[in-house]
Amino acid sequence: MSYVITAPCVADYSCVEVCPVDCISPMPDDSGFEAATQLYINPVLCVDCDACREACPVNAIFAEDQLPEKWLDYIGINAAHFQSHTQTVAELRHDK
Repeated sequence: MSYVITAPCVADYSCVEVCPVDCISPMPDDSGFEAATQLYINPVLCVDCDACREACPVNAIFAEDQLPEKWLDYIGINAAHFQSHTQTVAELRHDK
């Protein structure tokens, strides 16, 4: 299980600041940052610590198994953000 960022995200980076494994993106220096409409949690790297959920000022972050039904699509949306990149899981873990 991992955490999932949903539609209310305002990309204020409160969650990024508290994430112990840097699994939330995009960051300002990432390619595609300017076009991003929200932040995303990498489900492979997420360690389920709950820090991001507690830090989110708009309650946009949920444990995957606690997502409201209207936001279930965001499981795939978050995962797809990272699948669209060419990095493998091993590369992602090495970058930490």
